[in-house]
Amino acid sequence: MGLFSQSFIDDLKAQADIVQVVQDYVPLKTAGSSHKGLCPFHSEKTPSFHVHRDKGFFHCFGCGVGGDVLKFVELQEKLSFQDAVRQLAQRFGLQVPEPDTEHNAAAETERESLRAVHEVAGEFFRTRLADPIGRHAREHLAARDLTNETSERLGLGFAPPTRNSLLKHLRAKGYSDAVIVRSGLATAREGQPLADRFRNRLVIPIVRDTGSVVAFGARALQADQKPKYLNSPETAIYSKARTLYGLHLSKSAIRKSGYAVLVEGYFDFAQAIQVGVMPVVASCGTAVSEHQVKLLKRFTSKVIVSFDPDPAGAGATARSGELLLAAGLQVNVAVLKTGEDPDTCIREHGGSYYVEKLRASQPYLEYLLDRESEKRDLTRGDHRREFLNRMLQVAARIPDAASRDLFADRLAHEAGVMEDVVRTEIRKAAVARKTTIDERKVEIEHPVKAAEKGLIWALSRDLPAALEAIAVLTDDDMEGLTTAPILTAARSLTEWPAESVLDTLRERLTVEETDWMSRVAGGDRPVLSATDCVNTLKQLGYERQRATVQHEIDRCQRAGTPSALAEIDLLLQKKQELLTKLKSLQP
Repeated sequence: MGLFSQSFIDDLKAQADIVQVVQDYVPLKTAGSSHKGLCPFHSEKTPSFHVHRDKGFFHCFGCGVGGDVLKFVELQEKLSFQDAVRQLAQRFGLQVPEPDTEHNAAAETERESLRAVHEVAGEFFRTRLADPIGRHAREHLAARDLTNETSERLGLGFAPPTRNSLLKHLRAKGYSDAVIVRSGLATAREGQPLADRFRNRLVIPIVRDTGSVVAFGARALQADQKPKYLNSPETAIYSKARTLYGLHLSKSAIRKSGYAVLVEGYFDFAQAIQVGVMPVVASCGTAVSEHQVKLLKRFTSKVIVSFDPDPAGAGATARSGELLLAAGLQVNVAVLKTGEDPDTCIREHGGSYYVEKLRASQPYLEYLLDRESEKRDLTRGDHRREFLNRMLQVAARIPDAASRDLFADRLAHEAGVMEDVVRTEIRKAAVARKTTIDERKVEIEHPVKAAEKGLIWALSRDLPAALEAIAVLTDDDMEGLTTAPILTAARSLTEWPAESVLDTLRERLTVEETDWMSRVAGGDRPVLSATDCVNTLKQLGYERQRATVQHEIDRCQRAGTPSALAEIDLLLQKKQELLTKLKSLQP
């Protein structure tokens, strides 16, 4: 291996999607659990070259060549191993370590020692759980409805309450105090003897996707024991931001099912796999990291986020969803009842109930729009600007242009802003990473109030023009307008003698409505003519209808049933008709 440590090589192969790399050279088609194409290393007409993403290797049944992603780059580019590493690392944004062979050899020896001591520690904890001393921990697991089979599957263990039980065991196995401390399994405080980090706790081994134990999480077993969860520190073999809990058990199921369920905690994961929800991993934190996203992307293109519904969990959902979305993943959110996490949800309602919650998961962008709009009064200009600015931050990270335009349509409908302008701002945000929108633009692009006022002014100051314009307004055009009662009443009087219209109109309105008309009439002449005001209102009405139709199209696409797909054709036709109407109103 030469210049590079095994740890670096493992990280590189974890981040380098072998299918993505091979497809740069060989067209591949999905073939069951693998991808298939014509072998680039020998001449053939029938594909015998297979690439396995979840296993991280390729193999040709024709010529027999095979290996991992680095071997493929070596052979394809005719590079040395070291040069293949450098090329692949550059592509996937990893910094190549300095070429210090002696240092790397020492570092690799250190990592091997840490991996070995963690394996011994894991066996020690598992044995203690089965011993009489582990009775309290076993009772805790039983109280959480976790079976012995699940416990064994996860490799759960127990750390005795004595000060140095594990320390003595590791010393007896020949490990030095220095290695034990660097592993994080023991702590050294000034003036005090070494002590086990984990004491009187249920111990959860953290395993890399390669299958080796690299750290531990530990749950307190007494109410007054702090902290509730205690985790291993970062070491030469463990980085929290680069690890997804349970991936070694679920990666095959994730690849097979085509999606991953992302939960927060150890016991969320445990309950999920116990009831047969196998494509699940846990972030074991408040939000996922970019490294974890890259790791997930090796196995799937779709993620269902299933975090706690409390404020902290909702915030983590938003941050995680944004990061997953930016990586090009399809992201949904499973919303549970307030006070329930996946662990309690499954225990109280059963696995089938939780599966239905996953099936009913909401697209992340819809979830975020609902969440952010509920926190604000979008009739207020300052709230609307705040809402749009927050959404621009998300929009700027959507990699697909069509998805950005779709998001713009939904955003415009939610905020009461013109679609075309929102699309323009989102495109600017995607290019320049601009995440604020000018106050002036928000007001200009929310012209409902101005158009309504313009018609009300014309009714009082330019009646013939107002009546001619209002005559073409429909109920759909006026849906949701503040001035709908006034405009509806005025429309009913378009055939009346002009001299009697205003008096009759005032008789049909409330005192508040007539007072408001008087105040508007006393203002300055509006910029828009009465006809332009009507066209603006009609345009906004068509935009609202188009947003509704688009929502139905999205619903049908998610359903994927024959009847839903048949309905899409009619909806697309209706959308096209609305687009034609919108185009006819343009100057």
